[in-house]
Amino acid sequence: MVNNQENGVSYSVELSTLGLDRRGSEDVDIDEQEEVPTHLNTINSSAGFLVVSMDKLSVQYTNVNLHGHDVGVVQANCAAPSRRLVYYFEIYVKNAGAKGQIAIGFTNEHFKMRRQPGWEANSYGYHGDDGLLYRGQGKGESFGPTFTAGDTIGGGINYGSQEFFFTKNGKLVGAFYKDVKGALFPTIAVHSQNEEVYVNFGQKSFIFDVEAFESEERLKQQLTIEKIPLPVNVSHWIVRSYLQHFGYQDTLNSFDMTSKSTLPPIPVAQENGFDGHGEMYALSQRKTLRQLIRSGDIDLASAKLQEWYPQILQSGRLEESVKYARAELAKFFGVASLMGLLQDCIALLAYEEPLKSPVAYLLGMAQREVIADAVNAMVLLTNPDRNDSQSCGQSQLETLLKQLTACCLEMRSSNGDQGEAFHLQRFLQSGKW
Repeated sequence: MVNNQENGVSYSVELSTLGLDRRGSEDVDIDEQEEVPTHLNTINSSAGFLVVSMDKLSVQYTNVNLHGHDVGVVQANCAAPSRRLVYYFEIYVKNAGAKGQIAIGFTNEHFKMRRQPGWEANSYGYHGDDGLLYRGQGKGESFGPTFTAGDTIGGGINYGSQEFFFTKNGKLVGAFYKDVKGALFPTIAVHSQNEEVYVNFGQKSFIFDVEAFESEERLKQQLTIEKIPLPVNVSHWIVRSYLQHFGYQDTLNSFDMTSKSTLPPIPVAQENGFDGHGEMYALSQRKTLRQLIRSGDIDLASAKLQEWYPQILQSGRLEESVKYARAELAKFFGVASLMGLLQDCIALLAYEEPLKSPVAYLLGMAQREVIADAVNAMVLLTNPDRNDSQSCGQSQLETLLKQLTACCLEMRSSNGDQGEAFHLQRFLQSGKW
């Protein structure tokens, strides 16, 4: 029976959820499944001044404009998705009409549909007749070249830098700060007779290389991170702390031997805030326990644990153990994320040959590592010189990764929950770090 020492049990349960998914399904974040624009909204538009094609992907101005409010405006069928790094769409100008007063931009759901994008608050537009940029007011500002028949113009949102950007014929025209956090709709406007444009929401290849643009944006972010100064040899001590914490004694010894010839003999660990004395506790025993669990020798591992740390593993009668297990497991059955794992663990007991059962993944190496990590954490909790129980549950590397995740989530929150969601496991598995 495992003794419930402070947060040791909750830590082991947390670790168990990091094991392989029992069905091997892909990691899909429901939060990222957004509706994307696919066509023009024929219901919410200034229909008296334009005609939208049957496929809802082209629009033509058919009236003779009399004043500034006779604009033919149409939005996309839904707002631009915001849980990504970049959103982008394009229009192709088939006919510039009498005056070439075509505009492309973004507007919110309350936009007046007889005004050019950029003429009202919370709207932005790049206008073809004068090449000016309009940002929430009737007065434009110098931005880029004019555009006319035969040109392909694109509009996008860079959620990483919080900027709008526009393109012409595959070239970036310019970008500017996005000072609104709410939902915005891709918007097209036509304003003189016979103007006609086609819109591309991604149903065919864009003229502008969006993938290259995204790659460049990621590179900028990476370069910004790499310019941040770090203490001397900090990466060395993070790795060393990790090996100490998880009891990889042999690897630690090899690491130290190699480091002697590459690192200066200075006590940088203390000055950088790394104190590995606590993680050296019971290093040899923790190494042995990990090896036994990895090899599947649970009986010997239990015997050693009973011999060295009887306060962790307490022997008792079967009936008492069953009652204890029922009471403890009942606490976790209300946690949705643990339901599948707990059901599989209990189901494992019903099979005579568990290695051939549908829940055999629980006996695999990945899950053995989970158990070894949990036992390692429990042993560290027995250290009489430990400062706190939380530090026993995770290495300094894990603490830094949690801080990284928290910072990314906070940054996204400050941007109105717009931009890519940060997934630590997906990031680590991508090999881009």
